[in-house]
Amino acid sequence: MSANPYETDLDPNPANYQPLTPLAHLERAALIHPDHVAIIHGAMRMSYGRFLERSKQLANALSNQGLAKGDTVSVMLSNTPAMLEAHHGVPMIGAVLHSINTRLDAPAIAFQLDHADCKLLIVDREFSAVIAEALSLARVAPVVIDYDDTEYPDDAPFPKGDRIGEHDYEEFVQSGSPDFTRSLPDDEWEAVSLNYTSGTTGNPKGVVYHHRGAALMGYSNVIASGMGRHPVYLWTLPMFHCNGWCFPWTLGVVGGTHVCLRWVRAKAMYDAIADHGVTHLCGAPIVMSTLLNAPDDEKREFSQTVSFNTAAAPPPEAVLAGMADAGFEVVHLYGLTETYGPAVVNEWKREWSDLDPGARTTKKARQGVRYPALENLAVMNPETMEKVPADGETIGEVMFRGNIVMKGYLKNPAASREAFRGGWFHSGDLGVMHPDGYLQLKDRSKDIIISGGENISSIEVEDVLYKHPGIVAAAVVAKPDDKWGETPCAFVELRPGYDLSEDEVIEHCRTLLARYKCPRTVIFHDIPKTSTGKIQKFLLRDQAKTLKSS
Repeated sequence: MSANPYETDLDPNPANYQPLTPLAHLERAALIHPDHVAIIHGAMRMSYGRFLERSKQLANALSNQGLAKGDTVSVMLSNTPAMLEAHHGVPMIGAVLHSINTRLDAPAIAFQLDHADCKLLIVDREFSAVIAEALSLARVAPVVIDYDDTEYPDDAPFPKGDRIGEHDYEEFVQSGSPDFTRSLPDDEWEAVSLNYTSGTTGNPKGVVYHHRGAALMGYSNVIASGMGRHPVYLWTLPMFHCNGWCFPWTLGVVGGTHVCLRWVRAKAMYDAIADHGVTHLCGAPIVMSTLLNAPDDEKREFSQTVSFNTAAAPPPEAVLAGMADAGFEVVHLYGLTETYGPAVVNEWKREWSDLDPGARTTKKARQGVRYPALENLAVMNPETMEKVPADGETIGEVMFRGNIVMKGYLKNPAASREAFRGGWFHSGDLGVMHPDGYLQLKDRSKDIIISGGENISSIEVEDVLYKHPGIVAAAVVAKPDDKWGETPCAFVELRPGYDLSEDEVIEHCRTLLARYKCPRTVIFHDIPKTSTGKIQKFLLRDQAKTLKSS
């Protein structure tokens, strides 16, 4: 057989093949737009040229501390310039960025520091007390750098904590050279960051991202979010959450401006949107509620339409209408920590806007189609690994395949093998595929309710609960039942001014659902949520187990 001419004397070389890395996005933006404002933080403005210089200085300072490729640098930071600099300066030396959830307690932080083998830790003084406690519990003894935010508000709800580190962040950065030359990944498969899952049962798993995936997410986020040149992005999503869905790297693709926000508060968000011309932001549904339910004296008028990327459950029609009236266009996304954040987008078709409200709501309820950088998205039978019929009814497990799927779980080969069984990433989410290729989630595999042999989607019941104007938040879990095995139990938060009874809530559900799907029990209760706005159903399931069988 003769040699394939397209594979002969056409090998990759440095001229035609370079490893993908998200660091290239910032470098390009600094080359083209050196004077454009890259970061706004209170009264501070930082240009793209200075952003790149400071990232290089941080990288050089880390290198001077002896850190190198494969070392872990942990950060406990709010949405501040230091966090953006860490996203670039840390991987510039081949080190791996580990962003810690700022709501965690000391034992959880200590576990992550030890598991990641942290060599250096940058900590905002807001969190110095919990970090000091975590370090007293941890086995590792990293070099500690204090970040003293000069824009820390005078009216902050609590003062800065004590300095606990060996170095001040600003002095540390200034010790590095802006002429530092970053290391090029030898392989785009090299790790760029480490993110831990929420760990609702047992210890969390460390999800490892690579340079290739983070670089591709930059392009994908631009497309999925409809970003043009020089967008203005408000940081309402925590940067510790899936590396802020990779938006710290994304904005360099289009020379965008980062508007930092330490705390998600209605007045601060409206002020930023009005004063800085914000065009995009991301967040959980709780951020939408914060905006919509803000007192009138905290709201501001603005002329631009703001694109709001949201994940988790699809927003109810009333919320979507309220957001549209307030000047926001909601883009529904779906993903997991293991997929670099969003990997599915409800790509809206122009003709759907002409549908009646009910039909539009049905379209909005779907999670959507794969991200541009995701090679395949499927709903499959996890036992046979065959795709289920795309009929909008047959439930299977949602699975992903592509370059924005994690490398695997750090130091946990068994979990990685199980997650990648059959050559697909198993999400643990249950859903259906519609004939037009749009995915719709039905539940987490652990959240599906099996009552009398019938599968009940908690998401479907929650959607109905949200249709009641008096209900502001709802979560449905399985309650053990002697007769049926399980029955739906609804936890409900009421909107101020409403007074509903259990019977009234159940009757509302019966007008829209088959009777067997309706809650048998309704608990009026503050619903526990994670720091990123996800409902902690495991706590509600534990509470439901203590209730008597109906």
